[in-house]
Amino acid sequence: MAGGGSALTVPLLVLAGVPGNQANGSNRVGILAASASGIAGFRKGGVRNEGRAATVLVPAFLGSTVGSFVVGRLADETFERVFGLLLIPIIVLTVIKPKPNVEAEQWSAPVTSVVFFSIGVYGGAFQAGVGLVLLVALTRAGYDLVTANSVKVLINLLVTCIALPVFALQGNVSWVPAATLAVGFLAGGWIGARLAVRGGEKVVRVFMVGAALYLAGRLIGLW
Repeated sequence: MAGGGSALTVPLLVLAGVPGNQANGSNRVGILAASASGIAGFRKGGVRNEGRAATVLVPAFLGSTVGSFVVGRLADETFERVFGLLLIPIIVLTVIKPKPNVEAEQWSAPVTSVVFFSIGVYGGAFQAGVGLVLLVALTRAGYDLVTANSVKVLINLLVTCIALPVFALQGNVSWVPAATLAVGFLAGGWIGARLAVRGGEKVVRVFMVGAALYLAGRLIGLW
C-alpha cells in the first residue's frame, strides 16, 4: 500500500537473526512473487511492452548482474550498516515521492543507458526503494505513465530474476523466511489494492516511515 516494503522486510529479517546477505537474498523471493503477479495483472489488462522496453531492460540487466555479485562479497555486518544508512534517503523518498513529468525533455539514448545501468546496479545489490525512482526515470526515457508503470514492474522482475540465482548460488537465501515473505507479498498486493481505495495507504505510510526510522537506527547501531 505504501511502497518500499523491502525497507521493512530486510531489516526485520536481520533482527530476527537472519544474516544481512541472507536477508537481502531471501527478500528477493517475495519480490519475485510480487513482480510476477504484477506482470500477470498488466497482461490481463492488455498491456504488453517487452519489445519496446529493450532500451531500458538491457542496461538494467547488465547493472543488476554487477550489483548482485558485488553486494554478495560484503561482510554481513557491513551490509547491515550500509543498508541502514540507505534507509534514510528511502524514507525521504517515501514521504516526498518524486513526481514523474511526461512533459519533460526526453533523455538521449546514452543518458538512458547510464541511468538504467545504475538503477540495475542498485536494484541487484539492494532493491529497496528502487521503484520510487523507476517511474520518474521511465517517463524521462519517453514512456507514458501507463506504460511506465508496467515497465517498472517488468524491470523489477528482471532484476530479481538475475539477482536471486546469484544470491542462491552464494548460499545467501534462507528458504523458509523467503517462502513466508512470498506469501506475504502476494497477500499484501491483493489486500492492499482494496484497502488503498479507501485511503488506507496514508495511514500505512505513516506507520512505515516510523518503523523504517527505528529499524535504520537498529542496523546502524544507534540503539
